[in-house]
Amino acid sequence: MKKLSILSILFLFILACSSKKEVTSLSLNIPEIHEGILQGYLSEDELPNSLELVPPPPEEGSAAYALDVEVATKYVASTDESRKKQATADAHLGFPDAVEAFNIILDTKISEQDTPNLYMILRRTLADAGLSTYKAKIHYQRQRPFMVNNKPICTPEDEEGLRSDGSYPSGHTAIGWAWSLILAEVFPEQADEIFKRGEEFGISRNVCNVHWNSDVVYGRMMGAVAVASLHANEQFIIDLEAAKEEIKK
Repeated sequence: MKKLSILSILFLFILACSSKKEVTSLSLNIPEIHEGILQGYLSEDELPNSLELVPPPPEEGSAAYALDVEVATKYVASTDESRKKQATADAHLGFPDAVEAFNIILDTKISEQDTPNLYMILRRTLADAGLSTYKAKIHYQRQRPFMVNNKPICTPEDEEGLRSDGSYPSGHTAIGWAWSLILAEVFPEQADEIFKRGEEFGISRNVCNVHWNSDVVYGRMMGAVAVASLHANEQFIIDLEAAKEEIKK
């Protein structure tokens, strides 16, 4: 059986028919759509439609495609091992490890024990932001850089699943940028640092040779659209205010 990425699992368990029994997180009382993955705030009908919102991926021979190749070539040739190490860490979306992507810059660290409301928001919005990219991903089925340049990736254990998971736009980037927008509301005094980390989170997909530059650019856009949609969701607003209060305390 093929090994699937977290985002592929999200799509299969939310947008397709799932035969698995729904379980409930005892600590958060929110349904899980798969082991360790919480249901998002947005229903299928409320999810932004990336196929309507992003243009087709750059065509070969275009200036945008040339830029995609240039960026991919630059990062494949990079010898910055510390940046590759961070990119590898950014690739992991499983909790609790996923919060470390932003804990490395936050003055108040996120954890299930100390910031349960914020922790829950990040877990739930992973589904919302990630799934917002999937209509375009499935429609275009763009090949990833490593499938074109035959160079290694940061997480070779994910390669098989990534080969069958469209590259455009980047789901990881959408998630990272959505998280940065949410965290900047909770930690306004650190907004600039948070936005920079959110930007780097997306660039990590270039560093890992699993996404093109344009995948990341439009992944960031879908993350922003997802957060805009979340601000029309009553439960998200309630949870966001609770998260702000727990940080103040």
